Amino acid sequence: MAGVTHSVNNIAIRLTDERWTHIVENHDDMAGYYYDVLETVANPRWVFEGDKGELWAVKLITKRKAFLVIYKESKKQSDGFIITAFITTRIRKLLKRRIVWHQEPPAPAQQ
Repeated sequence: MAGVTHSVNNIAIRLTDERWTHIVENHDDMAGYYYDVLETVANPRWVFEGDKGELWAVKLITKRKAFLVIYKESKKQSDGFIITAFITTRIRKLLKRRIVWHQEPPAPAQQ
């Protein structure tokens, strides 16, 4: 069931069976969210700088809950992989990190 998506930098990011098993075994609330993990990398609200060269993609579920997917990119090989993923409520804390990419909010509707 290994899946591939593309990051905001257009780098192919793999979600291997081994990583998915790791995610679900350590965060059982993630079972059933396989495609949401891939979608978070492809279409995040924010991407934050990680601590060791990894990237943190965040996609809001509600105002107070979000998917957080940690992944690594290799620009030389145009390839990458998902390290882990989980649901977080610490959105304010995340927003204190360095943002490397963010989705523009939708334009207000014209009247």
